[in-house]
Amino acid sequence: MSDTPGHDTHEHGPERTAEAFREVFGHAPAGVWAAPGRVNLIGEHTDYNDGFVMPLALPHTCLAAVSPRSDGVLRVHSGDAPGGVVELRVADLAPFEAGGDRGGWAAYPAGVVWALAEAGLLPGSGGSGGDRTAGADLHFESTVPTGAGLSSSAALEVVTATALNELYGLGIAPQRIAQLCQRAENAFVGVPCGIMDQTASACCTEGHALFLDARDLTQRQVPFDLAAEGLRLLVVDTQVKHELGDGAYANRRAACETAARALGVRALRDVPFEELDATLAELERLGCDAATRRRVRHVVTEDRRVEEVIERLDAGDTRSIGPVLTAGHASCRDDFEISCAELDLVVETANAAGALGARMTGGGFGGSAIVLVEEADAEAVSKSVTEAFGAAGHRAPRIFPAVPSAGARRL
Repeated sequence: MSDTPGHDTHEHGPERTAEAFREVFGHAPAGVWAAPGRVNLIGEHTDYNDGFVMPLALPHTCLAAVSPRSDGVLRVHSGDAPGGVVELRVADLAPFEAGGDRGGWAAYPAGVVWALAEAGLLPGSGGSGGDRTAGADLHFESTVPTGAGLSSSAALEVVTATALNELYGLGIAPQRIAQLCQRAENAFVGVPCGIMDQTASACCTEGHALFLDARDLTQRQVPFDLAAEGLRLLVVDTQVKHELGDGAYANRRAACETAARALGVRALRDVPFEELDATLAELERLGCDAATRRRVRHVVTEDRRVEEVIERLDAGDTRSIGPVLTAGHASCRDDFEISCAELDLVVETANAAGALGARMTGGGFGGSAIVLVEEADAEAVSKSVTEAFGAAGHRAPRIFPAVPSAGARRL
């Protein structure tokens, strides 16, 4: 998100973050927590259609140094965003009006506190807490690139919830933390995201990709040790920033929900892949426009691509997922129409330079692409992409390996 803190140009760690907290608030924090950004291997815009996704956590994290308060005051500060301490009263927190100012980066941690209080989980939030309502002092520092489709906002939300969960002994499981953070982003901030980003940040494990069923929230950690196979997954941040709250994301989601209602199903997850052609014909008969039908085709085929990737990884055939990734990009570009010239250039150039496969990742309209390459080819493919961007007059992309990392934790 373009208004969440976080960049990748400085070193950070728990000691630095704790010291920055002391400088801001005048006392030591109770602890420092971390939550990662994520990159999605396959399964784009399927989570809010009750479908399948397969993200992995990145080594890039949002750190939070936190101390509890007992006066119902929430004070938040970011080392990565302009401005000083934002001070709010927990009892006064309320969702932003649709279409209005969503409050900048501070809305994300504030929304998490609101969601905890709304659920009756925050001490003193049962209605009679008054000034005894739990609050907190929080200082954030992040290396998750913003606007890159790598879930900087989810990392900010999840680290807030994880810290408060431990500080106040709330006993909330990681998946429940993800749900509360999604609630914060949907209802408080006003971004209609699915459950994938928060679940990845809260639940991923090192060396694995996370296979998540977004309907029943069942999970499976899938071994994904690319280095052991002589492979590398590159993230190419186009540095084209996007804003998922600008209406385009909501438009895609609304089209999917309209189609599901027309078909009489709970969600597009319920459309069998084998019946896709007949379903599209039925939607045309029902008067759904061509754009809506393309959205349906993307979701149904993308769910199938997630299943294909799982099957190939389970069979130990990691290299063969490359063409599935590329097919996913074509679907995002042509059927869901969420790509852009820079993302298309990454995919086309990388594949022409010898990559095994590539696709855009994240919500779209800018952000990042992923490229699966033989480790020996990584430098040459990266060079080709960078040169192509220069030739096209684009800002140089930022390219780094995606190393499957751990989810939220105390440091």
